[in-house]
Amino acid sequence: MTDTARSATRNTTGGTPGMTLVVTGASGRTGSRVARAAAAAGLTVRAASRATGFDWWDPATWADALRGADAAYLAVPSDVGAPGAAEAVGALAREAVGLGVRRLVLLSARGEDQALPTEEALRASGADWTVVRSAWFAQNFSEGPLAAELRDRGELVFPAGEVREPFVDVRDVADVVVAALTAGDRYAGRTLALSGGRLLTFGEAVAEIAAATGRPLAYRSVATRDYGEALAAFGVPPREAEALTGIFGTLLDGRNAHLSDGVREVLGRAPGDFSGFVREAAAAGTWKA
Repeated sequence: MTDTARSATRNTTGGTPGMTLVVTGASGRTGSRVARAAAAAGLTVRAASRATGFDWWDPATWADALRGADAAYLAVPSDVGAPGAAEAVGALAREAVGLGVRRLVLLSARGEDQALPTEEALRASGADWTVVRSAWFAQNFSEGPLAAELRDRGELVFPAGEVREPFVDVRDVADVVVAALTAGDRYAGRTLALSGGRLLTFGEAVAEIAAATGRPLAYRSVATRDYGEALAAFGVPPREAEALTGIFGTLLDGRNAHLSDGVREVLGRAPGDFSGFVREAAAAGTWKA
């Protein structure tokens, strides 16, 4: 689906002109798309990132970002199930409510047990909350360290085995977030599970990328316990690397090898297909050596 078509779909959900939305991680993978989708829907976007003085781990920076806003999108750095995430989300959500920012949407992960305390911290804050549990992002293959591996080494090393995952386009996630914020109370107190429309192994996903680029790209599965070395090579701090390998050890055990209908429920259309994402990214030169 093109961005024009996505924009048309967003605008049918009913925008809320004048609403000010705080977007944490506004320069990141999801936050940047949420910011664009929110602006297209007529919302006023307030970016909250280190570049604007906001720091998830420094409560003294929160009030300036939140004060006077109507709603906030919460995307925890590293991972929603990382150490300290539940405490930070709970504290920030309580501060937001105290400042009159009651409408909060949290990005979470489908099937991630480690994320449950963070979700519960949001629910206990007194906010009008929505949790968006997303499948693995399609854009993980085109942005960040996995994309660099494919581009520079022609190989993706990852501890996913032959597990199948319904990769979801981050633009669909962003559209759902904005629709949840602009639909009144329809999605308040709800947990929405999002996925793409078909199941692929990581190897099959890399094969689609190889076909689109004409490059002999490969996927190599490694044991989860060994993947910490790769994370260290990416520059991930040891404590964070340990947390991520623990998350991957459960998240990639096959529990997510099923489809979820959240995109269709909220947006009234099918999610974007992985092949369409691959064609667009390949045409943009994403994986050129």
